[in-house]
Amino acid sequence: MPPFIPGLELSRRFYVEAVQPILATCFPNLPHAAGRLGWGSEVLGFDTEMSTDHAWGPIVQLFLRDEDLELADDVRDALDRELPAEFAGYPVRFPFEDAGRPAAHWVEPTAVRALALNTLGYDLDRPLEVADWLTFPSQKLRALRVGAVYQDSVGELTALRERLAYYPRQVWLYLLAAGWRRIDQEEHLMPRAGVVGDELGSSLIGSRLVRDVMRLCFLMERQYAPYAKWFGTAFSELPCAPELSPVLWRAQRAATWEEREAALCEAYEELARMHNALQITAELRVTTSAFFRRPFRVIGGQRFADAIVATIDDPDVRLLADRRLIGGIDQVSDNTDLLEGTQWRGRLRWLYE
Repeated sequence: MPPFIPGLELSRRFYVEAVQPILATCFPNLPHAAGRLGWGSEVLGFDTEMSTDHAWGPIVQLFLRDEDLELADDVRDALDRELPAEFAGYPVRFPFEDAGRPAAHWVEPTAVRALALNTLGYDLDRPLEVADWLTFPSQKLRALRVGAVYQDSVGELTALRERLAYYPRQVWLYLLAAGWRRIDQEEHLMPRAGVVGDELGSSLIGSRLVRDVMRLCFLMERQYAPYAKWFGTAFSELPCAPELSPVLWRAQRAATWEEREAALCEAYEELARMHNALQITAELRVTTSAFFRRPFRVIGGQRFADAIVATIDDPDVRLLADRRLIGGIDQVSDNTDLLEGTQWRGRLRWLYE
């Protein structure tokens, strides 16, 4: 195996040293954008040598203007003729699963509107609405935002990434409120399961609460969360991670509900301090308290949800917030096929309309 090169750097070099010279010779002055985004561990910057065993290598996406798409086949054919067999020691042409088709390069000319449609199920000609933001999976938004753009003489790709930079403030507030509501719904259930001897059930609820705390941290830090494989890795890069990671790991490994509760309460109180630092509501109490007359400690997530909802003044978002706080699609479900299948998004929109 050749020395490992992170995928984004490999693709950058591949574009600059191999793809761009061919375009300059065969299609001089052709406006285009080039990048690596939308899917793959390398797009998130988390690939390792293990990632190289499939669907990884010298890959570049080319984006043409709509009026130049008639050249797409010619561009593809020219690249097929001129690209080398290997680049930096890695094969340039990838085999197909069915052995009857020849291997092919992955330098695909397409349009930015096709990227938006295929990745998000979003038509660029439509304005972004609240229902769009709430049905865009955060893992898809992150993959479009954090990849790499090596060239953009058209500007459409850069404009799309800027449009998707982060949730509009009112949508962000709604998601924060829904995140606190999720904690409120289960923080007292974890010790209740444990006190009757169901440590497995208590641990399961505790794990859900750990993930809910982490998701709220992504929201508070205004970062899109990736999919499950890299969720913890991306969390470790958040500014709050040095403080919270050891606490959450203690909650995750706790053998008893009492240990689990102590760690989670420490995490809740840090989360409450982070909330106050945002200054989006009046300052709220950051210490846990008893849950009615039971020997359980809770932060009272509903206090934070209610205070945040009170600040929402966009009529469309407020209408949603005045119902039950189901949150965005990532707070509704973690089903992979639902989050990855753009064909579902049209049906999901009715939840918010």
